[in-house]
Amino acid sequence: MILGILICDQVQPALRNEFGDYPQMFSDILGQIEPQVEIRYFSAVEQQLPSDIDQCDAYMTSGSKCGVNDDLVWIRELEDFIRRLYQANKALVGICFGHQLIAKALGGQVEKSAKGWGIGIAESQVQVRPDWMSVAPNNVNLIVSHQDQIVELPPATTVLMSSDFCPYSMILVGQCFIGIQGHPEFSRQYSLALMNARRDRIPAAVIETGASSLNGKVDDLAVMKWLVKFLDQV
Repeated sequence: MILGILICDQVQPALRNEFGDYPQMFSDILGQIEPQVEIRYFSAVEQQLPSDIDQCDAYMTSGSKCGVNDDLVWIRELEDFIRRLYQANKALVGICFGHQLIAKALGGQVEKSAKGWGIGIAESQVQVRPDWMSVAPNNVNLIVSHQDQIVELPPATTVLMSSDFCPYSMILVGQCFIGIQGHPEFSRQYSLALMNARRDRIPAAVIETGASSLNGKVDDLAVMKWLVKFLDQV
C-alpha cells in the first residue's frame, strides 16, 4: 500500500529538536506496525496536495493547531480534496483536525466545545466493532489535544467510539472514511511538552489533570494497527 499523509501543521520550533516534526512521528509509529507501507508526505498547510488522487492508494491527515472553521485558503483546498476523495471512494483516515474536517466537508458541523480543552489521555467507549477492529476492548485510551468538536454528524455516519466529553470520538463515514479525535502518533512526552507550551491558553488546572493522565495506559499501537488495516482493505 502507498499511503499519502497530508500534513496540516508543523511542530513548534522550540519542540522540534527533541521530538522531530510530524512526518517523523508518523514514520516512527507506522514503522513499528507496518514497515512495508510506502509513505508519501504532502504538506497541505503549504498547499502541496497531490495533483492526482490516485498518486496513493489511501490517505491520512495529521492534526493542526488551526481550526476547521478558520478562513484559510489551504483549509478550503484540503476540504475540496477530501470531497474529491469521498466521491471517488478513496480511503481516508482523518486524525483530530482531519477528523473534524471530514465532518465539515461532508455536511456536518464543528464548534469550539463549551467543555473546554481535551488534553492528555482520554478514554472512549467502543460502540461498534467493524471487522478490522474486531479485537478492540470495550474502552480505548488515546492521547488527545483539542478544543473543537464535531457537534453535528454528516450523513451516512456510524459512531464507532464515544465518551461523555467527546460523543463522536471515532466515526465511520460511508464505507471509506474514518475520523478519530485522538492522536495515535503522539507520545506521552510530546503531549506533556505541548501542554506546557500552551500554558498561555489552557487553564493550569486542566493541564495538571491532563499531565496526570499521562501515567495511564495508551492504546496508540493498537489503534494505528486498526487504521492501517481499514485503509488496506477499503
